[in-house]
Formats: sequence, C-alpha cells, structure tokens
Amino acid sequence: MKKSWWATLARLGLLTVCCSTWLVQGCGPGPRYGVRPRHRKLTAMHYKQIVPNFSENNLGASGRAEGKITRNSERFNELVCNYNPDVVFKDEENNNADRFMTKRCKDCVNRLAIAVMNQWPGVHLRITEAWDEDGNHPPGSLHYEGRAVDITTDDRKTEKYGLLAQMAVEAGFDWVYYEAKYHIHCSVKADHAVTVEKGGCFPGEARVTTPGGGQKTLASLSPGDRIMALSETGHVVFSQVLLFLHREQQSRSTFLALQTEDGNRLVLTPQHLVFLASRHDLRRGGYEARFASRAQRGDFVLIHGAGGRVRPSRIVSVSVEEGVGVYSPLTQDGTLFVDGVLASSYAVVEDHRLAHWAFGPVRFLFSVHKLLWGESQGERRAAEDRKCYAEKCHGRAGTYGENDTNTNRNVSLRMDIKEELSNIHWYARLLYSFGQVFLDPRMFHS
Repeated sequence: MKKSWWATLARLGLLTVCCSTWLVQGCGPGPRYGVRPRHRKLTAMHYKQIVPNFSENNLGASGRAEGKITRNSERFNELVCNYNPDVVFKDEENNNADRFMTKRCKDCVNRLAIAVMNQWPGVHLRITEAWDEDGNHPPGSLHYEGRAVDITTDDRKTEKYGLLAQMAVEAGFDWVYYEAKYHIHCSVKADHAVTVEKGGCFPGEARVTTPGGGQKTLASLSPGDRIMALSETGHVVFSQVLLFLHREQQSRSTFLALQTEDGNRLVLTPQHLVFLASRHDLRRGGYEARFASRAQRGDFVLIHGAGGRVRPSRIVSVSVEEGVGVYSPLTQDGTLFVDGVLASSYAVVEDHRLAHWAFGPVRFLFSVHKLLWGESQGERRAAEDRKCYAEKCHGRAGTYGENDTNTNRNVSLRMDIKEELSNIHWYARLLYSFGQVFLDPRMFHS
C-alpha cells in the first residue's frame, strides 16, 4: 500500500494514544502495573556476609580507591554535607566529619533512612563513621574519600543488623559487609564512575542464534532480524528484533560473566535482567527475572540444549570483566538467548513483566505497520523460520552461516520511532522518566 499523509498522521495519533493510555493506567486504581508492588520479604544477611561477594575495590563492587581527601584538597568540593534530620550522626570528633560524603553515598544513606523508619517505626538510621580525615582507618580505605559509612540503628539492637544490612543492599550501596556484631560497613562507587543514564546491555561479541542454528554477534545484528527467544507460553521461537534499546560501539563498560556447569558463559551488565532460580526447577514460575548483580554461584539459569529443549544449568562462577561495546536488542517476545543462556531484553527496573507491558505501544506500532503497509513476505519468512527450526531439531536441516544472505532480515521497516544508533533509545528514556515518578525507587538498579 502506498504511503500517504493520512497514514503517517494515523501512526503519530496512535503513538499519542498509546502513551496517554500508559499514563492513565499507570496512575489509575486497581491491581495494575502502575500500582506500587508488594515488595518481596527481605532475608537478613548473616554475620560476615558480603554483597556482592567480591572485594570492596573490585570493579563489580565499589571500585578502586582514588586517594585520600582532605579539607585543603581540591577534591573536598566533591563531598556534600548530609543534614538529614532522620539520620543520627555519632560525630564523636565534633567537627561534622561524619556528615561529609559523596553525593551517591548521601543518596543511598537517605534512601536507607526512609526504609529503616518504615521497617521499624520510631527507629532511626545511625551513622557511626563516614568521611575520615584523622587517619583512623587502614590505607586505601574508602572512608578517606567519603564513599563509605558504618551504620547501626539508633536503638543499637544488634538483632536488627542482619536485616539492616540487607536493607542497605536494597538502598543501592555498591558493597555491603556485615563486618562486626556492632555495625555494618557500606560503600559506593565514585560519583564520576557512575553514568547518569544507565542501560543494561551485552557486549558486541556476544552471540545469538538465527534460524537454522546459525550464529550472529550482537554487533552485526540489525532490526528486523529474527533471533532465538522464549515466548510467554514457554516455547522456543524466533522473535523479531524491533529496535535497540541501547547501542554504543565504542562504550567501555563493566560486565558480569556468569559461567555455567555446562560450559555456557553469559556476559552482561549488572543491571540487566536474567532469569534465575535458587534451585533446579523447570516450572514456568520457578524462574524470576532478577538483576544480574544478584546472581550467585549455585543459582540456576535456563539454557538452550540439544533437541531444542530448554533446561536448567547451575552457575559455577561469577566474575567481573571490562569490555568495549554495549548492545541491548528489544525482541517481539521480550527475551533472547545470548550465548545459549536465556535473558530478558530489559534492564534497570527489576520487573520483566512490567517492562514488557510498558513497551506494548512499540509492539503495537509494529503491528500497525504491518496492517498499513503489509508484511506478507516477512510473515512467510517467519513461517519458514519455524519450519527450519523444527527440521533442525530433528536433524534434517543444515545451518546458516553468520553472513548467509538467507538469514531472515526485514530491512524495509521504516518507523518514525527510530532508535538512536549510538545511545539509549528515546522511548526507553521516556519510560525511565515516568518510572522515576510513579514506581518505587527500590525497583531500580542503583
């Protein structure tokens, strides 16, 4: 069908309606996604436990020490003074040193203070040590940079400290250590090391599976390609790549590498969602989309095995590495198998179903595109994909090479909603902004 001005106008109108509907439903009554969720029950940390289970100066935790800050140094201006009346500062030096901290540390402290009052009415968070200018800690301590605090509750009831430690993790501290029976040590990354707009991504060399069993790197993937995913009904499908939520070829990022007992290795950013279970389980509801930073040795992920079946595989190690290039493709089904491991297309907010629902307008517009301009060829190719995959699983089909020209690609897609090729997609930014207003802060990766 030939493009016309009224068709373009109709598409813009549909986008407006969809965005308006998202806002109305997000604010309206009833058990909808816009309502603040019931939070899962927190499990208290045990004495001497560390979260995440790396050393404090690891890139996956609070990062390297950058040098002591004194009142006379230029970096002293990086610190802010916390005057939160809901926080009790020990301040035994009587110089307000315990109130000085980095902005990121202050934000985490203030979030934790609210959580403490909600958990234990009448009880306040207590800071026993923050910025240290007197040399009371070992060399390299993050206390010298205002990036670490030691905390208790003001009633000093030690039986609360295990839960307090877990609450500190939820509040966004990058490293939490139940260090002593009488306090918890928490620290954060340097402010300049934390990007303002964080996306969740995979490295460019990560591979996805195309129809016929071929492999493509994420760096060579294009919108319109079909890649292996898992549908909401639990079936392996080839799902169309609609757009990239984040794509930066030269960006350097810190990734987590989840190694499984079967030899699969999933590399992704800490704030990306991956489907995890604490025990071997293949029930549909047994796996929960969690931040990759929560993955621990002994957890189970889902992998694509022989015969096209999905099965659990235990994580045997979690490590941190740096890489160049970040890619986050959004598929029609909201999932994808990356290097054989099932992951979500979404990140930053720890709710896969909510994120998939919020991107409903994007999927709807792609459906409208089919309706207005037709996509019969693409539909035929999708049928061929399913047939090819079925034959592959029964050993009756060859494989496509990475550069095979028969690899399904619908390069003719043209939408007014285009991804920013070197940044985070604007629609993802829009949802993030709305989410900051309507969702509970604890749902976000800090």
